[in-house]
Amino acid sequence: MPERRRFLDNLLSSQNTVVAVAVVVVVLMMFIPLPKGLIDMSMVLNMAFTLVILLTVVYTKRAPDFSSFPRLTLLVTLFGLAINISSTRLILTGSAKNMHTLMNSQSEMVKAFANIATGNNELVGFIIFIILIVVQVVVVTKGATRVSEVTARFTLDAMNNKMFDIQNELNSGAITEEQAAVKKAQIRQEIDFYSAMDGASKFVSGNVKAGIFITALNLIGGMVTGMIIGKMPFNAALTSYIHLTIGDGLLSQLPALMLSFATGILITGGNSDEVIGDQIKQNFSVSGNIYIIVGIALIAMGLAFHNRSAVVLIPVGGLFIYVGIRMMSLKNKAAAKAAAGGGVVAAQGGGVSGKASKPENVSPVVPLPPLSLELGYTLIPLVDKEKGQELVERVTRIRHEQAIDLGLVVPPIRIRDSMLLNPEEYCIKIRGIEAGRAILKLGYYMGLNTGNVPPDKIMKAEHTRDPSFGMDAIWIPESRRMEAEKAGYAVIDPPTIIATHLTEIIKRHAADILTRQEVSEILSKIKETNSVVVDEVLSGEHKYTYGEIEAVLKNLLEEQVSIRNMVAILETMANFSPITHDPYFLTEKVRQALGAQICLQYVDDDRTLRVLRLSQGLSEMILEHKVEQPGQKPFVAFSPEEGRKYIAAMSDTIAAVRNRNFLPIVLCVDEVRQLVKSSTERELPGIIVISISELMAAGGDIKVETLGDIDVQ
Repeated sequence: MPERRRFLDNLLSSQNTVVAVAVVVVVLMMFIPLPKGLIDMSMVLNMAFTLVILLTVVYTKRAPDFSSFPRLTLLVTLFGLAINISSTRLILTGSAKNMHTLMNSQSEMVKAFANIATGNNELVGFIIFIILIVVQVVVVTKGATRVSEVTARFTLDAMNNKMFDIQNELNSGAITEEQAAVKKAQIRQEIDFYSAMDGASKFVSGNVKAGIFITALNLIGGMVTGMIIGKMPFNAALTSYIHLTIGDGLLSQLPALMLSFATGILITGGNSDEVIGDQIKQNFSVSGNIYIIVGIALIAMGLAFHNRSAVVLIPVGGLFIYVGIRMMSLKNKAAAKAAAGGGVVAAQGGGVSGKASKPENVSPVVPLPPLSLELGYTLIPLVDKEKGQELVERVTRIRHEQAIDLGLVVPPIRIRDSMLLNPEEYCIKIRGIEAGRAILKLGYYMGLNTGNVPPDKIMKAEHTRDPSFGMDAIWIPESRRMEAEKAGYAVIDPPTIIATHLTEIIKRHAADILTRQEVSEILSKIKETNSVVVDEVLSGEHKYTYGEIEAVLKNLLEEQVSIRNMVAILETMANFSPITHDPYFLTEKVRQALGAQICLQYVDDDRTLRVLRLSQGLSEMILEHKVEQPGQKPFVAFSPEEGRKYIAAMSDTIAAVRNRNFLPIVLCVDEVRQLVKSSTERELPGIIVISISELMAAGGDIKVETLGDIDVQ
């Protein structure tokens, strides 16, 4: 027995089970005759359910928040129809020997509503019933259905623009990716909801039409049954069945009316963050003068009409005047209180000098955006919503690509127009400092001659330079695009030009973008799956500070080494934490741990790494001139003559390699790798310097081909 009782309790406590049982019962009610007591109970429940739905709608802020409303509409509609069919069966099969026996066999709820509507005059009651049906069909249900259709259509049409707005806010840094995901989910919820409501409103209107049809059948079928089977006189049958038809019709149409009303309120409410009561209070408390004027008008009407209407008009007018005066008094008190509060803040902020304080909503520090893209006004169409916002989509992809390539979560890129720029100019800034600038001509494509254009196919056009790599280029009009592509030019559209330039800026300045806040976020993410190594570097006996970890990561990013393999980086730092916290020494050890990753960046398709070897003599000369200072990056202090010979030797050898279309990769011993990089990064930017230990860590799968040696004569 306890087990059986527990099983029944679990069964009844499941909402899904209750709904499933209710659906089955509703379907069976349409076919199985029910006693009048059960019909009465069902009618009461139907009215209660619809009233609960109506009041829930009143207290719902956003229409999509009531996500179950469309399905509830279907369930309640079918429940009401099932009750209507059951009550119709009871009316038609009731004892029709005379009016008294007919009434005794009918539902008490039907008789109660019939008595309220008709009283002692069935004709007046029937006219009132017809008026209610007309109001239900023409005004409430038709209006709710139309609003549902229009709202669903406009919500779907506005979806793309809303998605673009959210993406633009994300790229500008106004919102985070998590907030953007929430907003996009809300938009999808709105679309699903209004699309479902468009169909659910058809159930409501169909329910009303079916109710009218059933009501007509009640009257006609009841009279035929009463007169033919029950042998009732025509007048008695007409009076009895009109009485029952009105009661049954009201009981079916009243819940339908409340459901239609709830649909109209919910759909017309939009997506406000306030319930309807708060909205009405806010909208109708604009000014007390409105109520005073209305009150005066009502009193004037009461005095002008020479009848007893003044008994109603004058008191109501006085009440409106009182409400208006009271509203104005409360607003004046609130304004005086706000002014007094502002005076206190100003006095406190003024101090001895007596200067007024700054407004509370103005921050004393306005933070610079980590990354920003400023556009001249001619380039604004690139981020125009109506034209697809192609640049915005490109910027979003750049952030994801750099997160994969460099392991750096690029902060949101703020896009805005700037009147300080030339109309066709754009500027890329990192924390307010310009990192790149270029001219862009809309209506033109940039053409790059990558060596595939025959001399007789070279086009005459305005010359320019590719802002990303400094290559010579030309501006090609849209009308000549096909001609340029056939000639062999690499044709680049304006959004791609900006996106490529922005990508290269991020790569070259990744170290400037990284901050301790990003380091903290990276470590928090790594800790979710590798808590031991994070705890070791942050809270061990020889723990590192965020600044020391940041310095190592910046050193890696300066040479475009991805920091995505954070576990290996942290483990290496943890291994050497008892020895030193010097970021430059740690950087070299981390690079050696990432040797395979570094070398694989530069291998050819056949996994061959083509390098220039630094001679032993030059390596020894670099070490002899090495200068180390605490807390600073080691550097080489050559004499002017030695420095010129060194740079000349490097540049000549590297130029020869570049002419053969190979990457300038210098292979050297571990001790001088960092010195070679630092001593050449200004005069010879773009040189790749790897150490022998990094190459050894890459394993035997990588073949090495020496293109030459670098030595000073």
